[in-house]
Amino acid sequence: MSVTVGLKGRAEAVVNDSNTAQAACSGALPVFGTPFMCALMEEASWKSIAPHLEEGQSTVGTRLEVSHDSATPIGMKVWAESEVTQVDGKRIVLNVTAYDEKGLIGKGTHERFIIQNERFVQKAQRKLEG
Repeated sequence: MSVTVGLKGRAEAVVNDSNTAQAACSGALPVFGTPFMCALMEEASWKSIAPHLEEGQSTVGTRLEVSHDSATPIGMKVWAESEVTQVDGKRIVLNVTAYDEKGLIGKGTHERFIIQNERFVQKAQRKLEG
């Protein structure tokens, strides 16, 4: 399997008390929080790539550049879409967008790298060693 330009992904949620700016401590208002919009964009991205990887591989996000252009109130559905625009070895670049029921709420680019799961976790765990 391989990751190719044009792969698309989607993830969705409903805005509730647990994914507001207040809940993320990123603001004081009860609207969809930017950190949660970013997480939804990452979810759409990794899920679109995962079926095309070899066993024992995953991707990790390394860069996310987005704008959050419109507020979404509690109770409204939100979703993110991703599309692979560039594959350069293990580096993957995607366009990401987010919407609510009234239209576009955010957009940007996201970069992910293909990693070997076991090796990646072992490297992270070494940080715990004296």
